Amino acid sequence: MTRFADLGLDPDILEAVHDVGYETPTPIQEEAVPPLLHGHDVIGQAQTGSGKTAAFGLPMLQYVNPAEHEVQGLVLTPTRELCIQVTQALRAYGRRKGVDVVAVFGGAPIRSQQAQLRGGGHVVVGTVGRVKDLISRHALLLHGCRFVVLDEADEMLDLGFLEDVERILALTPSSRQTALFSATMPPEIRRLADQYLYDPVTVKVQAMTLTVETVEQFSLGVRPREKPDRLVAVLAAERPEQAIVFVRTKARCEQLYRTLRDRGMNVKALHGDMTQGARDGVMISFKDGRLPLLVATDVAARGLDISGVSHVINYDIPTSPDVYVHRIGRTARVGRSGRAITFAEPQQLRELRAIENHAGVTLAPWVEDAHVAPTAVKAKPRRHSKPHDRVDGDGRGRKLIASIGRAAGLEPSDIIHAITAATGLDGEAVRNVRVLERFTLLEVPEQDAERVVDRVTGTEVCGQPVKLEPAAT
Repeated sequence: MTRFADLGLDPDILEAVHDVGYETPTPIQEEAVPPLLHGHDVIGQAQTGSGKTAAFGLPMLQYVNPAEHEVQGLVLTPTRELCIQVTQALRAYGRRKGVDVVAVFGGAPIRSQQAQLRGGGHVVVGTVGRVKDLISRHALLLHGCRFVVLDEADEMLDLGFLEDVERILALTPSSRQTALFSATMPPEIRRLADQYLYDPVTVKVQAMTLTVETVEQFSLGVRPREKPDRLVAVLAAERPEQAIVFVRTKARCEQLYRTLRDRGMNVKALHGDMTQGARDGVMISFKDGRLPLLVATDVAARGLDISGVSHVINYDIPTSPDVYVHRIGRTARVGRSGRAITFAEPQQLRELRAIENHAGVTLAPWVEDAHVAPTAVKAKPRRHSKPHDRVDGDGRGRKLIASIGRAAGLEPSDIIHAITAATGLDGEAVRNVRVLERFTLLEVPEQDAERVVDRVTGTEVCGQPVKLEPAAT
């Protein structure tokens, strides 16, 4: 069995790995770390949850010199949530070495981020739009940047960031080392790699499971009125290190959070009606391990990659088998074990059978101290949605125009967050976002267009009230 010590990492990095509780490298770490340590460019194809942050982060931090007060590493991410998660991980990995990691992303005061950069910053993790903005203000200088990472490159393509990514890469030294990680490799990402990576080593981790190798899966029959009491009983019996309790709606999320809080539990909610600042605070405290229990909706928890989650509880049965796989993929990260317990009301047995058929498992009845053989969670690979793809199953999308654009500092993720927060619509349903100087074009499912226009118009985005209306066709 390969150990981290076999990969060629320095003692201070190995100590940091031990501090965060990693025992053996995951496949992507085992295959990507050695070529990165030897100075090669790397293309890594792996799903979220495979341990790729450590795969690129450990080699990058090994070559950072804390005595040199300039930006030596840059990680570009498509969303602020991923930016925060990567930053937290890199700070943990670089703590013993004294590496300063700065996060920069839209929706937060740019002046405070400028001040952080002036105060140091060996590694910068940032969303594409904010990095570009800071470069234009001469607050972020990349002439000493030796290591560049493009994380979730296909998501950057989905959000319309690729042109800006290329502009940023053009401002970094030609002698830099570059790593590109992506769940899929559409032609546009392949072209980007061909143009900006030099003789790269390709690492591909087969992920027909969502890297969930050790999940014990249970079901628990409950009546609606019994659910809060049964949940409290399950939590008392299971004593999770960290648990995510999934519910279907924002209202139920807030209601259950208050119920558990009133019973003395250390718990927070995560849903789309919260401000982005509040969501960021909850995610950071959960990531740091200070928060043991999180009640969340599916949309709000999208992209959560927390290695310490020991339990996922489906308080509300998932709306589809795919959602089930996505939910329980939040546990058993980077080779750890996990337990998933799904509450099923009497009229929901058909939905439960559909989940079992899709995931290829039979959920064992949950009783206290029950154990079953861990089961790999089968899942189809995520299909990449190219910018011109239709947005819903019926193939009908409606183009909208927003009265705000690049001049206001808007990033595609800002308008997507505004729509999901106001409507509860899944962020992936917002497609073809194109930010112009004073306007933004986007596409949403036909059946949701009227609701999106009604609920988003008048809300504030980047400090300005926004108006949405159907685009002329």
